[in-house]
Amino acid sequence: MTTELPGAAEADHIGAAEDGYGGHVSQTLARVSRLHRLAGGRLLRPTGLCSGQEFLMMTLWDAGSVRQSELARALDLDPSTVTLMLRRLEQGGHVTRARDPRDRRVMLVRASEASYALRPKVAEAWARLEEHILDGLDDGEREAFARILMKVEKNLAAEEGEEGLERP
Repeated sequence: MTTELPGAAEADHIGAAEDGYGGHVSQTLARVSRLHRLAGGRLLRPTGLCSGQEFLMMTLWDAGSVRQSELARALDLDPSTVTLMLRRLEQGGHVTRARDPRDRRVMLVRASEASYALRPKVAEAWARLEEHILDGLDDGEREAFARILMKVEKNLAAEEGEEGLERP
């Protein structure tokens, strides 16, 4: 016997905010973000990378050797999160870390030579993901969607840049 949560059948429609919590756009965006991450993870699986690791690798492929602290800032991640990601990527042979010869306190990170074989596979995964999420949209809708998402991103980035989202 399975027990269905109250409202579960209705939760997948846009009017989910009618449950009294408000913010149906925010709720939908949260669900879309989660589904996007899951779909991206599935497409990345053949590369051996986990969702999120591709951003780190793209940064290294483009930047070359980078200070670990700068990498954390560039990715807007906690340094401990980056350390864990790097440890896993290093174990997989995707990155190398070494002390900066000019400042032994600094850890430099770079993409391994072998990791460059993943670059076109990651690009292909992202292209497939984008085509999947935009399926059924005409060119005008795709352009409008991209413009709207950039505005939403700008709004959220501005809020974070100030003092973060206000807490009730």
